[in-house]
Amino acid sequence: MNRLFKSPWLEVNLMLAILILSYIALALISWGAETPPEGMSGGAIWGWLLGFFLLSFAIALVAVIGGIGGGVLFTPFMLAFTSVDSLIVRATGLIVAMFSGLVSTGPFMRGGLANLRICIFCAAAYGVGAFTGAKGAIYVAKHLGETGEGLVRLALGIILCSLAVYFVVGGRKIEWPEVKKVDGFTKWLRLSQPYYEVSLGKIIDYPLTRAGWVLLPIIGIGLLSGFFGLGAGWAIVPAQNLIMAVPLKVAAANSGVLLGMGDCIAVWPYLLMGAIIPIFAAPWLVGQVLGGLMGALILIRVKAGFVRYLLIGFMFFACFGLLTKGLNMLGVIWKIPIWITGAVFILIFAAVIRAILKQAKSDTETGG
Repeated sequence: MNRLFKSPWLEVNLMLAILILSYIALALISWGAETPPEGMSGGAIWGWLLGFFLLSFAIALVAVIGGIGGGVLFTPFMLAFTSVDSLIVRATGLIVAMFSGLVSTGPFMRGGLANLRICIFCAAAYGVGAFTGAKGAIYVAKHLGETGEGLVRLALGIILCSLAVYFVVGGRKIEWPEVKKVDGFTKWLRLSQPYYEVSLGKIIDYPLTRAGWVLLPIIGIGLLSGFFGLGAGWAIVPAQNLIMAVPLKVAAANSGVLLGMGDCIAVWPYLLMGAIIPIFAAPWLVGQVLGGLMGALILIRVKAGFVRYLLIGFMFFACFGLLTKGLNMLGVIWKIPIWITGAVFILIFAAVIRAILKQAKSDTETGG
């Protein structure tokens, strides 16, 4: 019982209480409110807001167990399968990514796993890239109109497809990178910060290298994040791990802190543009926080291999939606009939189910 009144459960319980009261109040207001004949009814608005929360919760749950941020699924699905303005979607996606990072920052910093020195060093580069990307997104929306919308979806579809392929092949990550030589610039910065590794039961003091070389990739990652409204943890982790030789666990913790620090910079151009609508963004934020915490708890107790396959399936399906919608907006193809979209969904998830069953059989044979 005492655990319910300690962090993070105290915050979760307060958030749940506020959430329930808010939806009850919205329901009472919507049933009695008069709306314009050409607009949505109050009940429909309430239903959409509830749906946004439930969908956000599900996205965060799957994403955390699969090892990525919720923004990687949120933005592509919203751009692929809804008619919501792309600037609003991307602005909300950045807020989703930012809050996902902020939620994880506390535990990572308290445990000493996240390296604040590396985060501060990379934050300026990431912030410059993210801010530039956000300004670029607004410029494209203002000057290219429908063509810009189509190009954004096409580009995001290609990026998402590349990311899905990266997840299929596993990517090259090194849990404990070996540093043969520390360059003078990295040594001068003194970025290394020892931490206690629970799984090994000892303090780890890791050397770092090539700190200067990591800045350019971090700027590019920030640019993509700000322009498309994506969480960028999937790219920050390998950049730090492979270039700077940051241990994998530390790089993952750093990415959460860096998203919380850097994406708040990218949000400002969208905020000044009026692309952030609180009533639209709020359900997504709360869903991300609660879904992320629940996903973290489930991740401790279950094997997450099957969720990885689900994640890849969702990404390929969203990629199909983005590419076809982008080509349609550019006038290259006709609007894809719903039965074709349904058939693609069935084919993709038939392959996903086959992969899950194959993995389960392999685990059974090896006794895992």
